[in-house]
Amino acid sequence: MTAPLTVAAAGRRFVGLTALRWLPIGLAAPVSVLLAASRGLSPADIGVVVAVYSLVTLLLELPTGGLADAIGTRQVLVLSGLATTAGLLTSAVAQSTAVFAVAWALKGVGRALDSGPLEAWYVDAVRAADPDADVTPGLSRAGAADGAGLCLGAVLGGLLPLLGGGLLVLPVLVAAALALAGMAAVALLVVPVGAARGSGVAALRAGIALVPAVVRDTARLVTRDAQLRRVLAISLLVGCTLSTLELVGPLHVAALTGSGTEGAAVFGVVMAVSYAAAGVGALLAPLARRGARGSAGRATAGLAVLGAVAVALVPLGGAPVLGCLFAVFYVSNAAAWPLWKDVLHARVAAGQRATALSASSLALQVGGLTASLLVLRLADAVGTSAGFGVAAGALVLVGLVSLGLRSRTETPAAVA
Repeated sequence: MTAPLTVAAAGRRFVGLTALRWLPIGLAAPVSVLLAASRGLSPADIGVVVAVYSLVTLLLELPTGGLADAIGTRQVLVLSGLATTAGLLTSAVAQSTAVFAVAWALKGVGRALDSGPLEAWYVDAVRAADPDADVTPGLSRAGAADGAGLCLGAVLGGLLPLLGGGLLVLPVLVAAALALAGMAAVALLVVPVGAARGSGVAALRAGIALVPAVVRDTARLVTRDAQLRRVLAISLLVGCTLSTLELVGPLHVAALTGSGTEGAAVFGVVMAVSYAAAGVGALLAPLARRGARGSAGRATAGLAVLGAVAVALVPLGGAPVLGCLFAVFYVSNAAAWPLWKDVLHARVAAGQRATALSASSLALQVGGLTASLLVLRLADAVGTSAGFGVAAGALVLVGLVSLGLRSRTETPAAVA
């Protein structure tokens, strides 16, 4: 039997696995849109492909969260690694909209499978070691690791095509190899927490049979809890913003530079700086809460407005200005995320944690789906400036919704 982890040990594993999880995503980010465009896809076609990703993720978010709560997080995370690797390899060989859609659908399966289990495992491991431990610092450090993994990945993803003779596919292949490495690390480091669920086919069938009940109970909790409804609304609006920046941003930079290859390198640097800034921002979450006198609502509302101003100013400058403004947004958004997540974790019990996180991720994907279908078309018809305007407006709404949030220290935790 495996000995229980300490709070510190759980935190170290969570931080390390988070960095490894996001490294391949950072690698592929600077070239994913440009690779599709280089193989004949229009901005509208790319919007449809990304919409497939968002739709698949949306449909699977709650069932996969329920699956993690029912059969265990490690098994679901391993499946996620397999799906993500398959999606990246399919992207590497895709030549048409249909095949790119299949590739992004596989990546959507991987995203749905891993959207909540690792964080849920960490919080459950901490609660098992010390029920009174504050998870916000650990979530902040994981956010910094998230930014570091994405930053390093984006640097490599932007530079590899230049070093490899303009091959935009090279970062995607490296990302696939790293996704496999991350899957192996999960299998070794994510130890079971709580009561043993059993093993074998019979245990798997029993766990799958529990999924509908877990999803139903968690959905009931989320829809009846005003604080959780606010968290989901924020996730939706942030999803719209992030998708807009990630999809409109490379097209905007390519137009500024006049070259897809140069655009990939420049946007890779922009995103690397942004992800590094996000890593710093995540570490600022406890400080932001203290600065707002312990109020998660005031802290996150102010951070959202700061991000909105930065995004609204993006169309007014060149690539260096864009990089600085992206960094301001990513700092503010990353500093707010641990505080939003702390509100969620304070209001759900261990048996529903992964599903509740999946509900939040589902809302994020709804926002991303909306942006990929509507904002990219708006940018294609009117210009990229319109897309950045939509993203800024969404962040203003995030600020308004955030004002009503209450952190764990402001209100008692409610458990199911």
